[in-house]
Amino acid sequence: MKNAVVLLSGGLDSATVLAMARAEGYVCYALSVDYGQRHHSELDAAQRVARTLGAHEHRVINIDLTAFGGSALTDNNIAVPQHESAGIPLTYVPARNTIMLSLALAWAEVLHAQDIFIGVNAVDYSGYPDCRPAFIEAFERMGNLATQAAIEGHPLTLHAPLLHLSKAEIIRQGNKLGVDYAATVSCYQADAQGRACGLCDSCRLRRAGFEAAGIVDPTRYRNAPDSFNNPV
Repeated sequence: MKNAVVLLSGGLDSATVLAMARAEGYVCYALSVDYGQRHHSELDAAQRVARTLGAHEHRVINIDLTAFGGSALTDNNIAVPQHESAGIPLTYVPARNTIMLSLALAWAEVLHAQDIFIGVNAVDYSGYPDCRPAFIEAFERMGNLATQAAIEGHPLTLHAPLLHLSKAEIIRQGNKLGVDYAATVSCYQADAQGRACGLCDSCRLRRAGFEAAGIVDPTRYRNAPDSFNNPV
C-alpha cells in the first residue's frame, strides 16, 4: 500500500476525494489548513471526515493569510457575495491552492509519498484560476523539479480526480463510496454549528448538485427557506 497526502478542507469535494483515494488503496494522510478563514466549522468537519473515512493521520497546519487579506474569506472588511458575479469572485483567496499544495508537497516528501490528492474542480466551480487543469499540470511539473525525492527517481503525481466532473457526478461518486455529506461543511460563512447560509456561491453550487444528482441534500441551513431543509 502506498502513502498519499490528501488535502482536506472539510467540504463536499475534498471528502469525496479522500474516499476515492482510500478506495484506490492508498494509506491517506489528511492535511487541513487553518489559514484564517471566516469560520472553523469546516475544520471541525475535516476532523469528522478524516475519522469516518479512515485517514491514517490528520494534521492541521496554521498559516495566517489574514496578514495579506485580499479575499472575502480572509478580510472581514470584504463581504461574502450573495449573488453570482462575472469574473473571479471576491471569495478567491490569493495563491491559496499553491500554498496548500506546497505544504502537502513538503509532508509527502517526508512520508516518502509520491501521490497528492486535491479536490479542485473545473466544471461546477466559482471561477478560481487555481482550479484549472493548467494549474494542476504546472504544479506537478514544479514539484518534480523542486524536491529531492523526484531528483532521486521518485516523482510526484498530483491527482485531481474531480477536475472534469460536475457537482452532481461528484455527489453520486461519493454516495457510492459511503461519504456522509451531512458531516461536511461547504458554506463560506457557516455558523459555529456548521449551518450553511444557503446564499453564497458554494451553497448554491452544492444545493444544485444534490438536486441534479437526485439525492437528498443533508445540509443544515440557517435562515433559509423551509424547502432547503426538506428532501429534494
